[in-house]
Amino acid sequence: MRSSSPSSTMSAATAFLQNEGTPMKKRIAFLALLGVVAAYPVAAHHSTTMFDHAKVVSIAGTVKEVHWTNPHVAIFVYGSLAAGSEPTLWLMEMTSPGNLVRAGGWSRSAVKPGDKVTVDFAPLRDGKKGGALKRITLVESGKFYTADIRAQERANLEQETPAKPAAK
Repeated sequence: MRSSSPSSTMSAATAFLQNEGTPMKKRIAFLALLGVVAAYPVAAHHSTTMFDHAKVVSIAGTVKEVHWTNPHVAIFVYGSLAAGSEPTLWLMEMTSPGNLVRAGGWSRSAVKPGDKVTVDFAPLRDGKKGGALKRITLVESGKFYTADIRAQERANLEQETPAKPAAK
């Protein structure tokens, strides 16, 4: 019976690399593959320090695109910070589709291109047009969704007043 413990895997890898009958190209390819596999978990997770979570900014606009994909859902909104200011394209980032469905009542079609929305978000620290979505409200129905999993568990969330768009 074959064992799949880490030590047996390492000894098999060591035997493969030390076998003088193994061509050098295969050894190099094996090491490259091993490096990619080892690095994958590190690349899959990143920090959210690029967002200024101490600030909440609000924009009003129209949804241009929704990217409902792993590892993070993204919504592109063509909108402006203040009434009368020039609209521009903003990128709102969120957690994974699975987290949004489980904890936030989202679905793939909850927010669609063309929807008029207001968005509350933690802005990017570098000043670029984007942020971490906190809450999105559909103007037509008043229905809102939050991407903040912890906020979704707060009592009376639906009674909280959304942030007002900043004056210019």
